[in-house]
Amino acid sequence: MVDKRKLPKKNLMVGNWKMNANHLEAIQMTQKLSFRLSEDDYDRIDVVVCPPFTALRSVQILIETDRLDVQLGAQNAHWEEKGAFTGEVSAPMLAKLGVRYVICGHSERRQYFGETDATVNRRVKAVLAAAMTPVVCVGETLEQREAEETEAIVVGQLKGGLSGVDPSELAGFAIAYEPVWAIGTGRNASADDAGAVCQLIRETITNLGGDETGAQIRILYGGSVNAGNIKGLMAKRHIDGALVGGASLDPDTFAAVCRYWG
Repeated sequence: MVDKRKLPKKNLMVGNWKMNANHLEAIQMTQKLSFRLSEDDYDRIDVVVCPPFTALRSVQILIETDRLDVQLGAQNAHWEEKGAFTGEVSAPMLAKLGVRYVICGHSERRQYFGETDATVNRRVKAVLAAAMTPVVCVGETLEQREAEETEAIVVGQLKGGLSGVDPSELAGFAIAYEPVWAIGTGRNASADDAGAVCQLIRETITNLGGDETGAQIRILYGGSVNAGNIKGLMAKRHIDGALVGGASLDPDTFAAVCRYWG
């Protein structure tokens, strides 16, 4: 049996559509994106779209029927399998829809919906139990950055969000560094700053899971990523992809981000 953790990793581009696009629009966006990317592109990168919950089934059918190489992701998952949790969606429900990746702990979830490291940790474990890949988000606020607390905040969020996770599982994760002050603001960390924090993340994961795990885990940058800054970000050794927000809503722009080497 092949140990997937030892296979060469591909870079990962995740489009987070947030609360945008009804199911018909999501179908069109996914189709257009797939038309703009080639087999050669998919050989180099994994491409994931994360529509809102209401569009997951429609995009799943499109991907499976047309055999698209685009992969399906979700923006969140509750930690319980079922129960009296009105408005929530469980990890097993997502898995049944062909979801491969689930974003856990996005800064907007932390800021607007009271997400904590403890709840992120519960979500991560639920996603793992349903055989999906967590995309765990970490990042500091502007106030924390100006107080020179970035390192402590990022490491603390990593350790809290991954607490109790078997180190052997970590190699398959994706970790997204998304400085809160750069989400949807048009501001972004410089490539050097982003690369430095991503290096810190890799070192932390290496300490938790060993050298091989640290080498294999995919570390993404998120925060006003666009076609103009992606090439500089991807030139950094410890950045393996991007968590793309607004720029992923336009298939042409997202395709240009995905084809960052062009």
